[in-house]
Formats: sequence, structure tokens, C-alpha cells
Amino acid sequence: MADTSGGEGGTACAVAPGDGPAPDAGTVPETGASGVFAGMSAVADAVLYEGYLLYPYRRSSAKNRVRWQFGVLPPRDWVEAAGPVTEGISGSADSWYQRTECLVRAEGPDAALRVRVRYLQLQRKQVEEPDGDGGHRPVESLLTADGGGRLSFDEAVPHEVELVWPLADLLRGVCSAPTGAPQARETEELPGGTGRIVRTREAVRARTTAGAERLADGLYRVCVRTENTGRSPETGGARGEVLRHALLAAHTLLGGSGLEFVSLIDPPEALREQARGCRNAFTFPVLGGPAPETDDAADGSTGPVLLSSPIILPDHPQVAPESPGDLHDAAEIDEILTLRTMLLTDEEKAEARATDPRAARILDRVDTMPPEVFSRLHGAIRSLSPASPASSVSPAEPSAVSSPVSPEGRPAWWQEGGDDGLSPTTDTVLVDGVELGGGSPVRLRPRKRGSDAQDMFLEGRTARVSAVFHDVDGSTHLAVTVDDDPAAELHGWYGRFHYFRPDEVEPLGDRPQRRQAT
Repeated sequence: MADTSGGEGGTACAVAPGDGPAPDAGTVPETGASGVFAGMSAVADAVLYEGYLLYPYRRSSAKNRVRWQFGVLPPRDWVEAAGPVTEGISGSADSWYQRTECLVRAEGPDAALRVRVRYLQLQRKQVEEPDGDGGHRPVESLLTADGGGRLSFDEAVPHEVELVWPLADLLRGVCSAPTGAPQARETEELPGGTGRIVRTREAVRARTTAGAERLADGLYRVCVRTENTGRSPETGGARGEVLRHALLAAHTLLGGSGLEFVSLIDPPEALREQARGCRNAFTFPVLGGPAPETDDAADGSTGPVLLSSPIILPDHPQVAPESPGDLHDAAEIDEILTLRTMLLTDEEKAEARATDPRAARILDRVDTMPPEVFSRLHGAIRSLSPASPASSVSPAEPSAVSSPVSPEGRPAWWQEGGDDGLSPTTDTVLVDGVELGGGSPVRLRPRKRGSDAQDMFLEGRTARVSAVFHDVDGSTHLAVTVDDDPAAELHGWYGRFHYFRPDEVEPLGDRPQRRQAT
């Protein structure tokens, strides 16, 4: 049974002119523009459950006492008890709101914005045993008649609200709708009358607002803001308690009919200034859907869906096709976590199954994983092409070093001894007429598309080349240390570098400045 009294409506989907409450328009069917979100479900769910449950997936693990680190929106009074929040571009810090600003191209006057707000709502799973007087008392664990175990634990359930607003209404003023989740209580009887599980959720109060401004013909800046409008039961209370009233792993999907979203990572050249004017707080908007087949830098990148994520992602993120299912672990590496899960003892597996149903499903998947599925977790080469016989890479000696190719079209260093003659510390590569090698000063100019999302923070920074490395596909990368990194010397000592292609750096000197060996 369930008690859904209290809270703010979680199924609101309406046109809401002005800042007043939105009339309930029922559930939006997955048709038309809303169907575009279906292609983002795997990535969006990966964001939703990131850090939900950490290996070894047991309640006794110390890691699982500090969960939900991304996109957490507690009540404002609790957040600001320690002072005003400092805005950031991602949601690793607790805040009471998220703001997404983006550029949108509209095809006509009938365009409409579709917003899907998604988050987890904390759910307390309390195990209870009969007290002998016809009632029940809470316990930490319970052995049931079927031989299984049950543990009290904090779970979480997904909640999402979909809203639709005509662009014309957003241009006239801010539109608003409740996006909270109701409180609830559910009871599950355990086999043989040995006890029960009571799951309770506190009300989460939240509201999402949206507005738009016209920048040029057919071009608009859209702002969507979701905030926790509730109050904490105790302003100075523990984080674990206030999470019951928080939005967890909150993120937003934006789509619509007659709308096209502009990449904020790699906008068209003509829209770069407008893109810089978009202010995002505690979230990082990226284009969803498949990446474009062409790399036309003149047009930049656009798409029909935007994912505003609390985790920094690249445009067009995808879940690796080799991944057989969620592991919920932050920065998960499927093969390593699968191997570690396989090595759990029977007692550890029993505790994990008793901790959380999702942990039980992970164990079931690992225990029944076919060998051919497991072998795919080891890695994949997504683009391997024969290296060009001519190469601009040369060693310190006058003779040139080419990138040899085997008769089968494979790079030669796939074979034993194929990398003979290559020396990362003395090889050089020609960039804009300047030989770059160990010690060369450069300025970093990372590509706008296809590069690591972290590289954008190094745009324009000066660095020094430490080595020239040759990949198995015949390409070349420069290992560099950033000049103003206080740990640059330490990174160079133990070989922790940033890696850039030759076309991503700008030479700052006429010739390599080699470091003397010590």
C-alpha cells in the first residue's frame, strides 16, 4: 500500500504563463519531440545513478556512507547556513538550485520547449520484526524464512517531471511549474511472517522556471532553473538527514518541436560571443544524440537535444556498447569492477544482496555473465587505420623515422620490435615549421570537437613538451606539463602528463630546449 499525500505534484506537464502554479495537464505521451529523449535514456540513467551504490556494494562498506556527490539540491536554508554558495560549472558541490542557459535556433513561431527534470528521491528502507504484541519494531537486519537476509538501508527512487512551454510564452515572461515529489509509505511483508520492510519517502519540494530572450532572427537564449523550495527540518542538521528532502543527481533534458540547440563547447564561429554569455550554475550542458558525421568547423555543432548534467561530459556522450549494465560506481571501469565482484566471498555476496535490490541485480549479472560478454570488457579500438608511410616525426639524428606499415595494413609496432628506433625523449615532430621535442615551450590550443572535456580548461595556457609518443595507429601525441601547475616538476618526475596532438599546440620557440640529463 502507498500513502502519497503531501509534497508537490510530480506529474505536472503544462503550459504555465507567468510565475503562478501550473495547471495539471496530465502525462505527456512519448511521441513527437518527446521521443527524441528516448535516445538519451542510457546516458541520462548513467548520470542519474552515478555513485548510487559503490563497490563492494555492501552496507558495511565505508564508501557507501557518503553517497550522492553529484547534482545534490538540498533546501536553501541548510545550504546557506555556512554562507552563500559559490557558483561552479558542475554539481559536485551541494547547492539549492541549478541554472541552465543555452542558445536555441527556432524554425518558426510555433516552436515549443520541452523540459524533463530528473532526479532521485531518497527512500528509507526500514526492516521490522514482530514485537509479540501484534505490532512491529525496527531492526538493522533480519533473517527471513526463505533463508535470505534483509538489511535496513537508504535506497533512492527515480522521479521525473516533463513540462512543455511555447517559445512565445517564454519570450513574454518567466514560466513556472512545480517539479517536486510527494511523500510516500510502502509496506512489504516478508516470507513466513518473519517481519516486514517499510519504505518511506519525505516530500521533496521543488520548482522549475524557464524564460527566453531573442538575440537575433531565429536565435534565442533560453534559461531553465530548478530549485529546492523546501525547508530543512533542522538548519544545522546532518547531511544524511537533509538528503531526505533533497533532489539527488538532478539533471535536465531539453528538447522541443522546431528547436535546434547550439553547442556551448564548440559553437559556430558566428555564435561564439553569444555562447560565452550563457551562464550555467552547478550543471554542464552538452548536446545529446549521435555525433555529426562531418566535422565542419565553420558550422559548429548543433542538435535536437541538450543534456544539462551535474557531471562534466563531452558533446554527444554515449555509453560504451560493450558495457552490459550499470555498476553505479563513480568513474566505473567495467572490467575491474566485474572482476572484483566475481571475487567476493559467499558471505560478502549475501550481504550485498541483502543491502539493496540493485546490488543483487549486479551480482546476478556478474555471476551469469557469458565469457564472450566478459571478454569485450577488456577494451575496444574504435578507429584504427593504417599509418601513412610518410611521417613528419624525426629523431634527434638526421635520418628520418617513418611510420612503417605491415603488408596487411597494420602499423608495424603491432609486431615484436616494431617500435625499435623510437625514442620519446629525443624524437621531434614538425609543427608550423618548428621541430618540437623534449623541452620545447608551446601554447595549448585543444581542438573544439572530439577532445577530452577537461582540455578546454587548458586553452591558451603555456606548457613544456616532455616527450613525443607514437600511437599504435601511427598518430603522434606530445606529452606536456603545464607551466603554471605548481606540481609540474613532480608530474614530470613520475610521468603524469597531459597529451595533445601536434595540431593542438602552438610553438613558442625556434628549436627544442633540451633538458640536460642528471
